[in-house]
Amino acid sequence: MTSLPASWAALEGALRQRRPVCVSYHGRVRLICPHALGWHNARPMVLGYQSGGQTSTGTLPADSRKRWRCLFVDEIDYVATAEPASRWHSADNYNSAHPFNAIDEVSVAI
Repeated sequence: MTSLPASWAALEGALRQRRPVCVSYHGRVRLICPHALGWHNARPMVLGYQSGGQTSTGTLPADSRKRWRCLFVDEIDYVATAEPASRWHSADNYNSAHPFNAIDEVSVAI
């Protein structure tokens, strides 16, 4: 495993406290609720539910089960606490025992 990127600690704190965060990823600011942190092909990855912000397609899917995002943590430019009014979100297709197939080795999941 490689060392942890600087944004890992902020994402893990938000995950454990079930607190939404704003992240800058590939030039877009996204509001996500982190659900799992781990490794994919020896790279740190976060699985988050995107409840707001920008997307590569312009709009979030209407189907809440399609709002999951897998982001490489070392490609996140910054993590910031979301506005206090931002609520925690999830979807009924999440299973903390096996958070999708993108994360090979889960370090922490809720």
